[in-house]
Amino acid sequence: MMLKRMTIAAAALLALPSCMTTPPPDFAAAVAAPGRSEEHRRLDEVRRPAEILAFMGLERSDRVLDYFTGNGYYAELMAQAVGPEGSVVGWNSASFGANPQVRASLDAIAARNPNATFTASPVTQLSFAPEAFDFVMMHLVYHDAYWESERFGLPRIDPNTVTRAVYQALKPGGVVAVIDHVANPGRDTRAEVEATHRILPETIRADFERAGFVLEAESPLLRNPADNRSVNVFDPSIRGRTDRVVYRFRKPRR
Repeated sequence: MMLKRMTIAAAALLALPSCMTTPPPDFAAAVAAPGRSEEHRRLDEVRRPAEILAFMGLERSDRVLDYFTGNGYYAELMAQAVGPEGSVVGWNSASFGANPQVRASLDAIAARNPNATFTASPVTQLSFAPEAFDFVMMHLVYHDAYWESERFGLPRIDPNTVTRAVYQALKPGGVVAVIDHVANPGRDTRAEVEATHRILPETIRADFERAGFVLEAESPLLRNPADNRSVNVFDPSIRGRTDRVVYRFRKPRR
């Protein structure tokens, strides 16, 4: 009788949905993790990363691409959140990846987080392994697909090459999180990006839908109606507090 009850109990456990056996990420713990730089911690209040990652649906064990990771702000948070069975690859353009300050920041993050690695390549040679990632983060960087800068080693590219590369790299059913500074309407996209580093939300949506993504949800978490959107995002009067659109796109399942 005892054996029969144990067998029934084991069968019941096996019948439980797999999602019940994997705890959700602890985003608050990721933000509070020791070792994070003070520079990054100062950004938490205005970026609200725990709420953003929860909205985007990042999961434990996800394989993540942090597209244009910069100095690794989100890469470190996501490495903590996905846990040791997940992984994060932070990609930078070749010129940004060669910057000594950026390199030092990323080396320190990799030392604290064994599941985080970093790579760099020219923006004209975007190539990621097919369907290698469950989740892609594009934090305040998609507008740069329309930007060209000799100083920063960014040649003019077709923005479609970026969305296509991300689509190809993402598994069916995977998420791409896009957060960017909102522009005022009325100016050509490249001219707007050159002047203010802002982009219209409808341009983002059209570009990603053209690549095959589906807009699943939008969040007001980072909207700021007090931002007049006419000044450059690096202007001290608004830096860190711009009006930002938050989109969750999904690659359709087959």
